[in-house]
Amino acid sequence: MYMRYTMKRFWMAGIAALALSALFLGCQGKKTGAAQAGALAVVTTNFPPYDFVRAVAGDKANLTMLLPPGAESHSFEPTPKDIITIQKSDVFIYTGGESDAWVDRILESMDKSKMKIVRMMDAVDVVEEEIVEGMEDDEDEHAHEGGEGGHEEAAYDEHVWTSPKNAQRIVRAITEALSEADAADAPFFRQNAEAYTASLGELDAAFQAVVDGGKRKTLVFGDRFPFRYFADAYGLTYFAAFPGCATETEPSAATVAFLIDKVKEEKIPVVFHIELSNEKMADTIAEETGAKKLLLNACHNISKRDFERGLTFLEIQRGNVPNLKEALW
Repeated sequence: MYMRYTMKRFWMAGIAALALSALFLGCQGKKTGAAQAGALAVVTTNFPPYDFVRAVAGDKANLTMLLPPGAESHSFEPTPKDIITIQKSDVFIYTGGESDAWVDRILESMDKSKMKIVRMMDAVDVVEEEIVEGMEDDEDEHAHEGGEGGHEEAAYDEHVWTSPKNAQRIVRAITEALSEADAADAPFFRQNAEAYTASLGELDAAFQAVVDGGKRKTLVFGDRFPFRYFADAYGLTYFAAFPGCATETEPSAATVAFLIDKVKEEKIPVVFHIELSNEKMADTIAEETGAKKLLLNACHNISKRDFERGLTFLEIQRGNVPNLKEALW
């Protein structure tokens, strides 16, 4: 059964002790390159904001991504060095939501008076994570313990950057934080942001053209589905095995059978998998239906090789355009 992602608990006293033990250690994360004297120290939790900052700030930021390339973002746990890296940052950017529950606990223990903080989920209109037909769900895992009343709290989809329009809003929020932290370079940041958001607008237009020209509006994922904002933006429906933040990757036979039947019934030509997936479920569905297996990349993280060669968010998303076209046309 699908098991809803639940972040391991962090005891604040333990975090404080770890932070103190690491205080005098050299603490460098995954950086863009050589440090620039006087540049802003910017820390992001995962790849999308890392690349947004890289585009907007260039060499005027010493940029660190906490999530190791190739790692699963939903199960990330910070090290003591990571905690100190956040503490020393001028600008800190994270997604928000359940996967980043550790962030809120850490920030509560820090002096944030000199730090600009961007929570990406605050920059957009968030939607609740959705369980669609055929998708595995354990309702008990979706509910958080809500005290004596046992109220279920909404679980919001965290993959806010998958819609280009949302990405534009996030870039603007990041640009304002950078500009407040470094007023002297604010014109530089804003000029770069204007060019970058224009490129995101072109990406949005490319996706919209594919959708408008397609003869179907349904996507099938033999995988998790981190594209809720993307699907909503373009009026697409979808079927998948698990929601985007699921840690479970082994579906039941009933789920696989449902997706196979859906592909056959609607003559869907493509079954998608996401990045850094084992692709086993998509392989099975493709073999049983004759559908083509393709990648639709949500950019939650990239491989170490792609990180080292400087692959960008825009390059990845542009690669999604022809794959989406194969699925819809």
